[in-house]
Amino acid sequence: MNSLKQDVSRIQELTAAAFHQTGGLAALAGSGQTDAVKLQRMLEQTMERFDQTTLELRRLCEKHSPGAGGYGSRPAAPRMEVDGYVERFGYSWLHIQLNTLLPHCRYQTPEWLSDTIRRLLDEYESGGSTLPHFNTAMLVIDEHCGIDGRHIFDQDNKGWKAVSNAIKGRLIPDDDQHTLSLALLSRKSELNVCHITLLDQSDAADFFAMHSGDYVRSDFYSGTWE
Repeated sequence: MNSLKQDVSRIQELTAAAFHQTGGLAALAGSGQTDAVKLQRMLEQTMERFDQTTLELRRLCEKHSPGAGGYGSRPAAPRMEVDGYVERFGYSWLHIQLNTLLPHCRYQTPEWLSDTIRRLLDEYESGGSTLPHFNTAMLVIDEHCGIDGRHIFDQDNKGWKAVSNAIKGRLIPDDDQHTLSLALLSRKSELNVCHITLLDQSDAADFFAMHSGDYVRSDFYSGTWE
């Protein structure tokens, strides 16, 4: 119980620090200043604070969770697919759908995104499925979003590095330029989702041929075209 108390105290400390960080944002907003660089940096610092709190809370839940059937043998709460899912399609390609867009990260790589992808992969394996491993691979990140859903359009300001960080050493040996090729794509859509596909580099031509032919179809990533 002392361990739980200490962990909860740690969460309170992180939450307080995150709340304090929002005070700086509020002060900047109230000052009427329009320094875009300063605003971007403060936003990412605030995001980092909340990321730390989320990751700590995830670890606390795993550490202290009684598991299914706990709390008077009541059934576990129904799963909410707020993060996304993993599937295999095509020539044993791996597809990860994130039900959100890549976060902005001009200054920092979002650790919560790497953690979320790792957890989705863990869940996929725990269901009895096998993850592929590629000696050389292509990573295709395809964002579907509307203009209102995205405010930063420069690819170099998006947190795509969190994806390669999450899969190196597990799905690929490394994420260096000779092992992993990268393609950043986007299309306008009413839904804000991010499709991540990992495939063998030798399959790149087949993937883009199929992707180009079915680009306007929403079922490309569902595998119904096979």
